[in-house]
Amino acid sequence: MKVENILATLEARHPGEAEYLQAVKEVLLSIEDVYNEHPEFEKAKLIERLVEPDRIFTFRVSWVDDKGDVQVNIGYRVQFNNAIGPYKGGLRFHPSVNLSILKFLGFEQTFKNALTTLPMGGAKGGSDFNPKGKSNAEVMRFCQAFILELWRNIGPDTDIPAGDIGVGGREIGYLYGMYKKLARENTGTFTGKGLDYGGSLIRPEATGFGGLYFVNEMLKNHGLDIQGKTIAISGFGNVAWGAALKATELGGKVVTISGPDGYIYDAEGISGKKIDFLLELRASGEDIVAPYADEFTNAKFYEGKRPWEQ
Repeated sequence: MKVENILATLEARHPGEAEYLQAVKEVLLSIEDVYNEHPEFEKAKLIERLVEPDRIFTFRVSWVDDKGDVQVNIGYRVQFNNAIGPYKGGLRFHPSVNLSILKFLGFEQTFKNALTTLPMGGAKGGSDFNPKGKSNAEVMRFCQAFILELWRNIGPDTDIPAGDIGVGGREIGYLYGMYKKLARENTGTFTGKGLDYGGSLIRPEATGFGGLYFVNEMLKNHGLDIQGKTIAISGFGNVAWGAALKATELGGKVVTISGPDGYIYDAEGISGKKIDFLLELRASGEDIVAPYADEFTNAKFYEGKRPWEQ
């Protein structure tokens, strides 16, 4: 079956899942020539099996807010593929979370993990719960209710969740603490844990550093490197912080960061104490970048805009 026909079948089977369908389309079109050269792939229905998740868990998460009112959110875990190892992928807590987004992320996670050459499959999960504006007690109660529904389907040899948007060290701690009580074991079921209970010393920097190492290798392939390049970064969390730190170390000049409220343009470059200030912004819990322009007056803040729009 041609790639176009496979995509048409998927679109009919999963109408309305734009993010997932777009991700699948990008991958399939990129491997179309290889697929056509191997008729055994078509006979084994390799692509048809690859683009559908192994299983999806959808569940209600009921929790009590600080006013004593019951709140209800939806939780998900998409276990996409475990052909080369246990499922591995983050949990995202954000109002925008839906099944299409998580299927798209789980599908791409499968390939990202395979590229590491480590024995890890791909997965993704999360909820439409919004941690922003919630008290620590509310976040804890939600995390405990979330893992109460999910814990039977994860484990060190089955599925290892991690953090993502809205799920940092605090949330991982609450999730893992509840998991330990329910499973009665203390094993490597979550990554992104705090240093004092099994986390990795280099974990906060890992993703941002890795991204810049990869960019540098791509540039080397064209006889270039990051030295002297001007770099625009989207976001201001751990990944953006790590990317800005490594970009500066490699001789680049980072000029943008962004958040839900807009983006910062700093023509002088974001380095040194400015990079450290990113951690203060994230730790504030306000999820905004505008204070950067107040702290460093030569920088400009563009409200409601993204770095790529200028």
